[in-house]
Amino acid sequence: MGHLDHAAFGLLTPVLSYAMAVIGAALGLRCTVRALGTSGRSRRNWLITAASAIGTGIWTMHFVAMLGFAVRGTDIRYDVSLTILSLLVAMLVVGAGVFCVGFGRDRVRSLLVGGLTTGLGVASMHYLGMAALRLHGSVRYDPLLVVLSVVIAVVAATAALWAALNIRSPIAVAVASLVMGAAVSSMHYTGMLAVGVRTDPAGGELPGATAMQFIFPLAVGLGSYLFVTAAFVALSPTAHERAAYTSAERPSGGVPAQPPATGPATPTTTATA
Repeated sequence: MGHLDHAAFGLLTPVLSYAMAVIGAALGLRCTVRALGTSGRSRRNWLITAASAIGTGIWTMHFVAMLGFAVRGTDIRYDVSLTILSLLVAMLVVGAGVFCVGFGRDRVRSLLVGGLTTGLGVASMHYLGMAALRLHGSVRYDPLLVVLSVVIAVVAATAALWAALNIRSPIAVAVASLVMGAAVSSMHYTGMLAVGVRTDPAGGELPGATAMQFIFPLAVGLGSYLFVTAAFVALSPTAHERAAYTSAERPSGGVPAQPPATGPATPTTTATA
């Protein structure tokens, strides 16, 4: 069996991947909270932003952590198409769970279905990303640890959606995001502990792209997207702020202001017989 190193660059990749998970969770929760305070097209747009933020944050967390993954005795490459597919799955399945909560009428059922869907989406993204791995040898998994990682993903997703439904304070959202980031990172490293690799040094040239050729530039691009989205959410006024601004524009007393006269008044004449 090949020796696995999950932190080839020390604490850099675990800490950075956790930060990406927290940022994605914070944005997703904040956007979901904003969505629940609106309706119609505005709610849909906020939920789409929430799904893209959570999906992007989880995917970036996974592959930033994978930058520190190494196996003694073999190089590592990544299948480009499967890697991109894992990103799309993360966004689409997480989006389905978020929309279930955002538009569901029965809160309990929506939370359970949304949490299950989102958690399975996180797990699917992780194991699709692992399926994109190319190395000299074969990869095996411990079934019990795989099941445990999926359970952690579902519980973490359900807890995050519960927070979106019940928490409004920015400080509480920040705390929930820290917990969600820790849960997602735990899911990732639990899944990685399930991995065993039997190396085959006699293998030929590996297909696919190296992490620095493909994963690193894409992770930097998606990380930049998260920061831009964070700025947009921070600067976008809330429904309460918009209502206060509209109220401030109205004149006191509720009587509409009359525009000033722009010309002399027309005299009134009385017809005489």
